[in-house]
Amino acid sequence: MDIRLNAHVECLDGRIGRLENIILNPHTERVTYLVVRENDIANTLRLVPENAIKEASPDTISLSISKKKFDRMKNFIHEEYIPSNIMLYMAEDAGWDSLGTPAALIIEHEAIPAGGLVVHKGAGVFATDGHVGRVDEFLVEKKTGRITHLILREGHLWGKKDISVPINQVDRYEDGKAYLTIDRDAVKDLPLIDIKRKGK
Repeated sequence: MDIRLNAHVECLDGRIGRLENIILNPHTERVTYLVVRENDIANTLRLVPENAIKEASPDTISLSISKKKFDRMKNFIHEEYIPSNIMLYMAEDAGWDSLGTPAALIIEHEAIPAGGLVVHKGAGVFATDGHVGRVDEFLVEKKTGRITHLILREGHLWGKKDISVPINQVDRYEDGKAYLTIDRDAVKDLPLIDIKRKGK
C-alpha cells in the first residue's frame, strides 16, 4: 500500500476527506491510525484505525466503512476550555498584569492513542549531516500494516522526484522530525520515484 499524506480518502459510499497525518507505533514500525480531515465540516479531524483501510494508492485511500461509521470515529483534536476566573487566578499567581489577561482560553490537544507517534505531512527528514527533505508518504505492507519505506520530497538537490528510504535506515522520530542512520551522500544514492506515478 502507498499511503500518501494529503491523499483523498473515500468511504464505501463516497469521498469523505483527505489524509492529514498518520499515527505509527515507533517500536513495531506499523501504521496504527490515519488522521482524516473531513471535507464538509471545517477543522474536523477523525482517527481512523489502520484495519479500516481497504486499499491505498498515491492518490486515494479507500476505507471499508461507510460515511455514517466514519462520523462516529473519535476526534483527533480535543478542546479544553479555561474559564476567565481560572485565567485571572493564573495571572495573579504568576504576577501578570490582569488587564492583559484574556477573558477565557481554548487550548487544543492532539488525541494521540497510547504508544503512538503522530507524523505530520512535511515533517523534516534529517541525514546524519543535515536536512535532506520532508516526509511525503509511506509504503506499507498490506497484510501486516508494517511500514517498509519512508518517501521524502522537497529540500533535496536531485530533481523533482521522491526518494525511497528503507525504514531500517530511519533511526528515530523525535520532535516531529525523522532522523536517518545515513549521510546526505548515501541519501543521494537511494532510488528515485517519479512523483507523477499513479496507483501501484
